[in-house]
Amino acid sequence: MKELIRELTEIYGPSGREEVIRNVIQEKIKPLVDEIEVDSLGNLIARKKGPGKKIMLAAHMDELGLMVTFVDKNGFLRFSNVGGITPHILLGERVVFANGTAGTIGCEKIDSWKDLNFQKLYIDIGASDEKEAKEKVNIGDVAVYQRGFQDLGKRIISKALDDRVGCALLIQVLKEIESPANDLYFVFTVQEEVGVRGARTSAYRIKPDYGLAVDVTRTGDTPESETMAVSLGKGPTVKVKDTLIIVHPKIKKIMEEAAEKAGIPYQLEILERGGTDSGAIHLSREGVPSGVMSIPCRYIHTPSEMVDYDDVVNGVKLLKSILEKPLE
Repeated sequence: MKELIRELTEIYGPSGREEVIRNVIQEKIKPLVDEIEVDSLGNLIARKKGPGKKIMLAAHMDELGLMVTFVDKNGFLRFSNVGGITPHILLGERVVFANGTAGTIGCEKIDSWKDLNFQKLYIDIGASDEKEAKEKVNIGDVAVYQRGFQDLGKRIISKALDDRVGCALLIQVLKEIESPANDLYFVFTVQEEVGVRGARTSAYRIKPDYGLAVDVTRTGDTPESETMAVSLGKGPTVKVKDTLIIVHPKIKKIMEEAAEKAGIPYQLEILERGGTDSGAIHLSREGVPSGVMSIPCRYIHTPSEMVDYDDVVNGVKLLKSILEKPLE
């Protein structure tokens, strides 16, 4: 799966501009499913038919971005964030636009790091003036981090592991599950980073009996980190609660029992800040009992997110264990 994760993380696809990553995923899963479609918002919905309950699995395709808001007379680009980005991690970072135009992020003179905000930052694409800059980039264009995949052996570093690793998990499960006991909908959603928008519309359309988001979550295992009972290498997580959802006790029990029966290590997760597609799925129509399986991830929303490969492998095993038996 490492090569699959490498390929997916290096593809351009910020929120609202997911066409390229969607096309790649669509080609990979087309031979593995019974039905496939792209809805009006851009979600990729793939169905693998089975006799049981209708289950929606969601992983978001989009990544964080920087949208150009102004080009000054000297060719420097001002921008705003698309998704949850902290300005302090951007200085000196390289970014790339959809057309391949690359740049680096600079900063105006400031007296204190406390003064650093998006208004003080700019993207330098090497243009000498506004005219030259606008031949390459214009207002509304979106850049993403330009950082490659790095295999550290047990650990992986890359941009966009949030949530291309979740997309890779769903693709791998599709490859390995042959005769599902349930009616499965694999949804690769759009615009999660700006408000779980794709999950909201696709859940309304599908009308699932159960929902399960597959995403990443923060950890509490780095020096002087905030307290959190999640660490790299100790297994995927079964979510209990985050900002957007209190997981349905039935779904939590199903996930825990599946992990224990298959001998898969797992961790219980309470995320005090943040949410996933499940936050939208569980409020769709009359309500959908929903849960989340997460892959622990250090340095979320930075250009160098890190996961443990064993957690990824065990994540595939846990999803298969959940899906291979009928859910009543």
